[in-house]
Amino acid sequence: MAYAAEFGIIDKFEKDKDYALEYESKKYSCIAIDDDILDDWWDELSLIKTYFHSYSRPDFALARWGVTIIPPESLEVFYKVVSTDKRSKTSKELIDLTTLLQKAISENKYVIHYGI
Repeated sequence: MAYAAEFGIIDKFEKDKDYALEYESKKYSCIAIDDDILDDWWDELSLIKTYFHSYSRPDFALARWGVTIIPPESLEVFYKVVSTDKRSKTSKELIDLTTLLQKAISENKYVIHYGI
């Protein structure tokens, strides 16, 4: 894996927190995927409502070189993008990501993304 993007579940989302101030991959039990995969999904990801670094910075898609907060209402669309990728049936990293997204959806949690 050349460059990895990481995704994790935020158990207790804080609206006032700037999540870019600290790299807390272990705290959120992040899983890594090859960042190049995101290129294949970019058109679809650009339609997903997200927040860059904190809740006060609404945006769309992912902050490729920063921190993205993906709200619960955007997770179904993100899950669909990942699960319809033909690699998601055989790639361990994509299977792990779909599992993480399913868990976040079922628990109505925010997902954090650390870019490269």
